[in-house]
Amino acid sequence: MLVRGSGTEIVVRDLASELKKLGHEPVIYSPVLGPLAEQVRALGVPVFSDIGQIEPVPDIIHGHHHAQTLTALLRFSKTPAIFVCHDAIAWHDEPLIFPRVLRYVAVDHRCRKRLEQNARIPPESIRVVLNAVDLSRFRSRSQLPAKPSRAVIFSNYASRWTHVAAVTKACKSLGIALDVIGKASNAASSNPEELLPRYDLVFAKARCALEAMAVGSAVVLCDFAGLGPMVSSDKFGELRKLNFGAAALLRPLDPELIASEIQKYDADDAQLVSQQVRRAASLTDAITEWVGLYHDVLAGQALGQRSEENRHVAELTSAAEYLEKWGYDARIVWEKEKIEKLLRWPILGRWFKQAMEREKIRILQK
Repeated sequence: MLVRGSGTEIVVRDLASELKKLGHEPVIYSPVLGPLAEQVRALGVPVFSDIGQIEPVPDIIHGHHHAQTLTALLRFSKTPAIFVCHDAIAWHDEPLIFPRVLRYVAVDHRCRKRLEQNARIPPESIRVVLNAVDLSRFRSRSQLPAKPSRAVIFSNYASRWTHVAAVTKACKSLGIALDVIGKASNAASSNPEELLPRYDLVFAKARCALEAMAVGSAVVLCDFAGLGPMVSSDKFGELRKLNFGAAALLRPLDPELIASEIQKYDADDAQLVSQQVRRAASLTDAITEWVGLYHDVLAGQALGQRSEENRHVAELTSAAEYLEKWGYDARIVWEKEKIEKLLRWPILGRWFKQAMEREKIRILQK
């Protein structure tokens, strides 16, 4: 999808925009389009929901999500691909096994483990490219005050059903005003870089957290899955390997625990963290890394050419295995197993149960 600005969607937009600036000709395929697609088109990048309209044949496929990646591989029958894993558990980030996928890229070390656990992926084909920030958009703010007075939850999942109540209570106990930026609270923004500098303290995870740090706000890792630490300069490297994501959110959403993290606020250390982000997480540097991978894949394809007949047989076999695994009935079974596992988690499970109950009520009221 290219609709609402999820983490993967923003990655696609930023990569395409930067590649365009460097003289490349990126084209985006997404079966579902929305406002973000129009934003990308305004940058001069073509976007299509019908893959049959894409011309000419691309040199390489930079794939996110297995269904869309396979669609592109079947449409462009001689083009090699990179598959990117953005999530350690999501079904759409299950690695696609296909002969022309020549590199598998994880955005953090948790995703790398997911790739390494698949015995059919050669270890030498796995890479890690950590998430990056467009520093030309997320500019440094002025120096933080000695004590925080304004805070924001920056998450598309933030609502009264998730973590807003707990964070609100914690902030209120310390006299800190709290706002929310995010879709679930009907407060989505297509330009968060204009809003984040207004806040001394940001509650976020993953890409949202990285963007807030780049601006210079102090960041507490927090989302519907749980509570993590205040990001400090001495823990930055360790947390970056986890993408500042779910693997760091190990504690319950307890207002007292949240308040204890807020009290670790240090304006000088937040500035050090911001400097670390701006040194280590530049989109410009990430693009250099991606382009290097593209060249590696194209060189590897030339060295590893199979006969046309053998290649055709191998790809048909992979496509059949994919349909067997991800056909409708198999996917329903897979999703039920994952939901049952999630329901056993102490924090996330409670949230999912509440969400399921709300959905039942909504259906019965129709």
